[in-house]
Amino acid sequence: MTPHHFPITVYYEDTDMAGVVYYANYLRYIERARSTIVEEIGLDQVAMREKGIVFVITRVEADYISPARMADRLDVVTTHQAASPVRWTFDQEVQRDGQVLFRAHVVAVTMTTTGKPMRLPAEIRAAIAK
Repeated sequence: MTPHHFPITVYYEDTDMAGVVYYANYLRYIERARSTIVEEIGLDQVAMREKGIVFVITRVEADYISPARMADRLDVVTTHQAASPVRWTFDQEVQRDGQVLFRAHVVAVTMTTTGKPMRLPAEIRAAIAK
């Protein structure tokens, strides 16, 4: 699968007292990239929720490798796949000029809005596979 690229600019509000990106903001960055992927492959999460289906993140493994700083231009690089009938996995890196600063493996599943796990619907699996 071709990697997806999502640009990020680091703003003052993203940094901590040391002037580096606050650790939790990397999770925000990769979430924005995943949300963009969902939209770009044609999935409407509002319509899904109205049908009683939502995505839930069940696992995040993260490695903080090197700090990003204010005004850095970053690239969130994501590859993803339907790893099983239930799981959608994402491998994501936050890079600056090709240097990996942060790396994460994320697992998402579909659930009903009442909290019951469910298989990825066929139309979602087909959209992911494109």
